[in-house]
Amino acid sequence: MIGRRDTVSGAHFAFTDRWGGVSAVPYEKLNLGGAVGDDADAVRTNRELAAKSLGIDPARVVWMNQVHGAEVAVVSEAWGNRPVPEVDAVVTAERGLALAVLTADCTPVLLADPVAGVVAAAHAGRPGMIAGVVPAAVRAMAELGAEPGRIVARTGPAVCGRCYEVPDAMRADVAAVEPAAYAETSWGTPAVDVTAGVHAQLDRLGVHDREQSPVCTLESDDHFSYRRERTTGRLAGYVWLD
Repeated sequence: MIGRRDTVSGAHFAFTDRWGGVSAVPYEKLNLGGAVGDDADAVRTNRELAAKSLGIDPARVVWMNQVHGAEVAVVSEAWGNRPVPEVDAVVTAERGLALAVLTADCTPVLLADPVAGVVAAAHAGRPGMIAGVVPAAVRAMAELGAEPGRIVARTGPAVCGRCYEVPDAMRADVAAVEPAAYAETSWGTPAVDVTAGVHAQLDRLGVHDREQSPVCTLESDDHFSYRRERTTGRLAGYVWLD
């Protein structure tokens, strides 16, 4: 259920895999995405199971309506019955409030400044990485007192640069914005490495305490991959402070 978990000075980071939930094929088993066609009750149950396995209150998890942009929401509570806004990053200084990001090949980015008590979760697909969603999240954290040099960054399972094949013109367009994302597949065709691009952006911002998941979602049967399966579930990354 929880493929990876890490704690640094009271800041918690966690990434799920696809197992341990109740969703049926093709969303088996732990689909946490509510907008992919899965049964709503199954998704609700899965979200409760995942949160409880992490020791957090399911009602205190902040989700996003992700649209591959660079908009950031600063939050102090979960949405409750309010509409979930179209954003690709959320930031909070509220301890115990968990921020969640959904992915199935895109790069999930979790950030925390334990000293300032500020955390962020960002959804960085190719368009969002180009648009600067991760720098926007860091700026929003800084406005709440975070300092880049103190920020701890974790990126989760995502399609790797050896597998993310794109047209040559698309690779050129991406590399013009973020050269570090320029890649080649293992079979020698043009590719994009979104996670490498995200880490390069963080490095330029002064965020140096960074770790990257070794998991490629396209290669791993334990993780959802949109590029491999099209109709499939979503993984989640969670970040919160004690």
